[in-house]
Amino acid sequence: MPSQTPPKPIIISASRRTDIPAFYMDWFMQGIRAGYFDVTNPFNQHVTRVAATPEDVHTIVFWSKDFRRFMAHGYGDRLQAMGYHLFFNFTVNSESPWLEPKIPPLKDRLETLRRLCDRFGPGCINWRFDPLCFYRLPNGQETDNLSDFSQISAYMGRLGIRRCITSFMDHYPKIKKRLRAIPGFAFHEPPMTKKVAVLRGMEATLNRHGIALFTCCEKDVLAALPSDSGIRASECISGRLLMDLFGGNISLRKDSGQRVKQGCGCSVSSDIGSYHRQPCGHNCLFCYANPSSEISQPVESHRFACESTISNSPTS
Repeated sequence: MPSQTPPKPIIISASRRTDIPAFYMDWFMQGIRAGYFDVTNPFNQHVTRVAATPEDVHTIVFWSKDFRRFMAHGYGDRLQAMGYHLFFNFTVNSESPWLEPKIPPLKDRLETLRRLCDRFGPGCINWRFDPLCFYRLPNGQETDNLSDFSQISAYMGRLGIRRCITSFMDHYPKIKKRLRAIPGFAFHEPPMTKKVAVLRGMEATLNRHGIALFTCCEKDVLAALPSDSGIRASECISGRLLMDLFGGNISLRKDSGQRVKQGCGCSVSSDIGSYHRQPCGHNCLFCYANPSSEISQPVESHRFACESTISNSPTS
């Protein structure tokens, strides 16, 4: 009887739906010690068990805007000692109390990034400057969130970061509802000509520091770029890159649960986060999730089960 081919190890995404490194690492480590996460589909309540042992997992991809607690408590060291490979999607945007009221000051985020690079290497980090926002303040001023982009780019280049991923803000209905509490504030969608000009300006800035620019789920904008542009579609989770970094053999199949039609190039992964059971405490004004206005300090959940939006995750 022919022997069966063993399944390929998976990628765990932690997480597109909440900030696990900032708020829920104790919960995450519970699942790691147990060797699994139970993920509940909120549409049909079907529970899928995601294996989480070092033998089952090729790489854990962490997404965060604040890795301070992750670094301070040595979670990465512990996970590596257990045999896990780690990769990081670190969002570092311009400082804006309007857009991101509860994230650390920019200088603290850049210092955390330096420590992350020193410990795990810049090749294991994607810098996400995301999303690009264009808006009107209550005083009538038209502005955007690119004010610190040049400064951040120079710092990233010195650290050896070579990939910057960006996208334009999506205007979800829940965001419009959130804005009712801020009279006079409004987001607006720039025309395609401006989007192209903005990306070209970002590309020129990044080129000076040896950083390539990628777009996340911006198929139409990519199509409008001139032929001499080096901007490419992103794979925020790239199975090929993870194999180049860590070896092994993992699936290169695209993740059908993401926005493939809009240009998402991510490899398939298992996202274990939850919008509702693990609400993010950053309270970002543009967030597609459900930020909790009640969270002001890191909160730990002691429940294993977590909801999954398996087929409708709005970002990649």
